[in-house]
Parts: sequence; C-alpha cells; structure tokens
Amino acid sequence: MIPEAVGFLICPHCGGDLRQNGASLICSGGHTSNIARQGYVSLLGRDSGTHTADSAAMIAARERVLGAGLFEPVAEAIEAAVADPSLEGVEGAVLDLGSGPGCYLERALEAAPERTGIAVDNSKFAARRAARCHPRAGAVVADIWDEIPLHSGSAAVILNVFAPRNGEEILRVLAPGGHLITITPGPDHLKELIGPFSMISVDADKEERLRETLGPLAEGLESSALAWKMMLSRSELADLISMGPSAGRLNVAGLEVALDRFDYPAEVTGSVVVSVAVKPT
Repeated sequence: MIPEAVGFLICPHCGGDLRQNGASLICSGGHTSNIARQGYVSLLGRDSGTHTADSAAMIAARERVLGAGLFEPVAEAIEAAVADPSLEGVEGAVLDLGSGPGCYLERALEAAPERTGIAVDNSKFAARRAARCHPRAGAVVADIWDEIPLHSGSAAVILNVFAPRNGEEILRVLAPGGHLITITPGPDHLKELIGPFSMISVDADKEERLRETLGPLAEGLESSALAWKMMLSRSELADLISMGPSAGRLNVAGLEVALDRFDYPAEVTGSVVVSVAVKPT
C-alpha cells in the first residue's frame, strides 16, 4: 500500500483515521487491517459482503481483454473526462469503484499526473492486480454497498465502469466540484452475443435507473453515446464472455458449442453511455 493512499482511507469499523504500522493499517480505536503481501488492504466492514465478488478467472479474462485494447474507446473517454480543465482546482484522489484489475484507473492516472489513485473492489483477486496497476495507485477490498472506507470529500474524481453504484456514499466521498464518471452499457452493447451465450441483456431503463441511484448528483448529468466494432479471435471472444456478469451461464461444453457458431475474426459491437456528474460547490 503506497503511503499517499493511506491518508485518504478510514477505518471500516469506527471511521477513524488510519496510519501504517509495518505491514498493517491501524486506527486510534485499536482496529487493525493487515496489508496483504500483494500490496492491497482489506477494509471490509462488519456487514460487508463478498459473495458477488469476481473470481480469479474472471479478473484474468478481463485483464486480457482490456490489455488487448478491445475497450480502448472507453479508456480514451475516461482519459478525456479526467483531464477536464474544470478539475484543476479540485483536490483529492481518483477513486475507481468496482475497479477490477485497475486498467481504467491506470489510464486515468496517466491523465492526472499529480493525483493518487485508489482502486476499490470486493474481489481480492481484483485488488491483487489493481495494487500494481500504477505506481501512484493503492488498492482496497471493500463492499461499496457498505460505507466506502474513504474520508468525506476526499475524491476529486470517481470512476464507475460497469459497476454498481451506492449514490449516497458516492455523494459523501466526492469533493465539491469533483466529477463522477460512469460508464454503462448502451442498448447495442455486445448485441451479437446475447442470444448465443445466454447473456444478460441491457435494461432499457438503465439510464433512468442511473439517475435514480445518483440522487442529487443526477442534476446536470451529461451523457453521450459511444459505439465501436471489435474484431475478435476465438480466445478473445471466450474471454469477453468469461469476464462479465454472464460468466458461468453456460457450462464448458455449452461455451464451446456457442463459440463454434461464429466465423473468426468475429465482429462484435461495443456500445456504452459515458456520463459525467459534477458535485455542486
């Protein structure tokens, strides 16, 4: 855990400041959280859950897909949003909620060279990779449906890419003038794969539900559509299926049968909505 990240974190049990003591983070209330040898720290609260956490195989597949640049338009959109000049006077970290392996946080930190990054995910397998995604990044295992273990107003930027949102906690953690950047699936996202792989389809009311979850932050929310085509090899298509919420809906034999239905390289549509909300000052 990098020292710069520790100052943003709070104890998940009492909300107190944390400081590093050897291979642990401790608070004045006597609570201790050990730093894993891979560099991340678990700050799960008493009521936190990890039953929905991504597996090691899912995280590895996602890392391969993102590392191959298949979602490059999303990464570029994040870089542009993080580099918005209106953020120059806002102090705080770049917080990635539901970070996965930290690939998007890495790109965000390249666009914000003076900021510290904090990856938060409920998967220890994600945190292991995110802890080394960038020299200025720290990684935390936490449940975003519980309290986010960061000081109030300590994030200048919050990334939320294909991940759940706790609107109340996002509002608390985001600094005045800070930007929340969300990436949600568009109506045509992976449309060629939904039937063959029994994938979860995109909710037609997703935009409205986004606004509902954000509460006061939804005022002034600006959204834009982004679409691109991916030409995928068989292994890339398998990884794309295996990295997301539809992973496991087909057994191994069923997955192979579905993969056999395609000619390669297979053309697949990427479609997302990029939304930016600004917390009033």
